[in-house]
Amino acid sequence: MIRYYSLICGIIWCLHGWAQPADTLHKIMFYNVENLFHPSDDSLTADDDFTPTGSYHWTYKKYLRKVSMIGKVIVAAGMGDPPWLVGLAEIENERVLKDLCYNSPLRKFGYRYVHYDSPDRRGVDVAMLYRDSCVRILRSRKVPVVFPFDTHARNRDILYAVVQFLSGDSLHVLVNHWTSRYGGYAATVPKRNWYATVVRRFVDSLMAENPRAKVLITGDFNDYATDESMRDYLRVKEYGPRLPRDTLYNLMLPFARQSLLGSHKHEDFWGCLDQFIVSDAWLTDTCGARQVGGAYIFDADILLVDDEKYGGKKNYRTFLGPRYIGGFADHLPVYVVFRDG
Repeated sequence: MIRYYSLICGIIWCLHGWAQPADTLHKIMFYNVENLFHPSDDSLTADDDFTPTGSYHWTYKKYLRKVSMIGKVIVAAGMGDPPWLVGLAEIENERVLKDLCYNSPLRKFGYRYVHYDSPDRRGVDVAMLYRDSCVRILRSRKVPVVFPFDTHARNRDILYAVVQFLSGDSLHVLVNHWTSRYGGYAATVPKRNWYATVVRRFVDSLMAENPRAKVLITGDFNDYATDESMRDYLRVKEYGPRLPRDTLYNLMLPFARQSLLGSHKHEDFWGCLDQFIVSDAWLTDTCGARQVGGAYIFDADILLVDDEKYGGKKNYRTFLGPRYIGGFADHLPVYVVFRDG
């Protein structure tokens, strides 16, 4: 029945002129957009700093500028074919996503969004944009994260969606934004380890139903590819032959061997807090939708400025402390390339 449904969908998309050559390459992107708040005050969340009278003096003009800039980055990253999927972190609410899709350069490309409000104290969530001419959302839901050692913590949910491409093939996507290191690295390690445990259990349940499930896990993990949350709890590996089929592969592990390139800079260290982790089938299948190559960082010159303190370059961010800089974000986008068909 599922194969029949996929075939019918593929035929309908072809009749509407949406099919693309099988050898065309496409992108999936993730971007932490650094506090993309709407300037209105939400009485249910601690967003007062990002209002016109708040400590950041966040005005509607600054907000619209940032929305436009983020839209331009997403379009530019596609190099003529904007990403079919875009995972986002630090999105305040649905109003922000509507402006991104309909009042930014993205409006020409038919983007829609998947989003659920999470319990985060400040009201920031993850979300996913998709081009509805290329992708169908078969189902989606949020995955709550409750710490057994701190049941009162208000954590960001994980976003789960099953997407179907033009070929009829489907991909399980999980968009994450794990607990930050604010308050100290050691004190927050157990929280990220628990996030990793939740994700691993979720993926294990998917693979119990279908050992060849195509899975892509992305987000800002606030840990690096070599940290214990990844190594011991999510149990990710670097791709290699003769590993079990339920192995998850972290495509950012090659970046962990050096500190000259990353998606985020802390003092003088470049690292990849933003990552892609994938299942074996997404890497090794020879038909349908599948990965091509590794992961990439979109480090266009316009997203960087000179680092006068530590040397080299750094992220051209929106704020430096409470001071408005007017840049894009404190993270660079990351992306993977795939073939559909």
